[in-house]
Amino acid sequence: MRATARGWTAVWLVVLALVQAAAFLAVWRVAVHTEIGQWVDTVALTGNRIGQDRIDGPVDRILNAMSVVSLVAATAVIGFIALIRGRIALAITATLLIAGANVSTQLLKYGLNRPDYGLDPERAAVGNSLPSGHTAVAASVAVALVLVLPRKVRAVGAFLGASYAALAGVATLSAGWHRPSDAVAAYLVVGVWAALAGLLLLITQREQAEVAPGDAHRIAALVLGVAGVLALIACGLALSWLVDLRGTGPDELNRRPLFVGYAGSAAGIAGTMAVVMALVLTVVHRLVPRVKG
Repeated sequence: MRATARGWTAVWLVVLALVQAAAFLAVWRVAVHTEIGQWVDTVALTGNRIGQDRIDGPVDRILNAMSVVSLVAATAVIGFIALIRGRIALAITATLLIAGANVSTQLLKYGLNRPDYGLDPERAAVGNSLPSGHTAVAASVAVALVLVLPRKVRAVGAFLGASYAALAGVATLSAGWHRPSDAVAAYLVVGVWAALAGLLLLITQREQAEVAPGDAHRIAALVLGVAGVLALIACGLALSWLVDLRGTGPDELNRRPLFVGYAGSAAGIAGTMAVVMALVLTVVHRLVPRVKG
């Protein structure tokens, strides 16, 4: 790859890392350290009761499948895919991405504080739950898989991975394990680590590596990005309607606002993951070129 192209790619990755880190701080600040943010989160979490008896089984199966053993197994498979392609640096980087995202998620969860505004007394004793560990597991595996997959199946892997990670995030909300901001924050943590992993791949890339413009997944990235933005807009509209009721306690709201809070937050969770995956897809062909040199 030419030095100029490599330099612009590095700049793009740094910008992505900084923007997603800033977005994480904004989500944490608003959702955790403001009364309105905690109120919206609690309304969405209370709304998961609607139809919960019909989805309890599938949700439990999705979440119970995410364990330390399954994470290690998924990481081993991803590393193996990279190794059989002759990409040692890629195998190491993908492993570091998964490990870094999940370790930092746990450190943040136990290091960040959550003030108690009396809006969610049932969960006050639990303390901070942002970011979601289960969501970080799903998202980090999905992004790492996209990095190691061959270009011919990369776009398909991106759609499947984004869908799986979004489903995992919504499942944590549906099960009552996490607030919606927890899942959104987890995606942003993974996004930051994906950008850092990209920088590492760029640094270790050989000068003879050949990047083919035709390997860019522009249409797939565009579809994912547009779908994600539309979902985030739907989330914003739903929550903007909801905040007009902020003087009412979450347990005192009727079915309609609870459903709007839950559905709007679910759209925000899915939309965030779609945008993060779209950003990864826009640059991955430069990080893992067809000819490694």
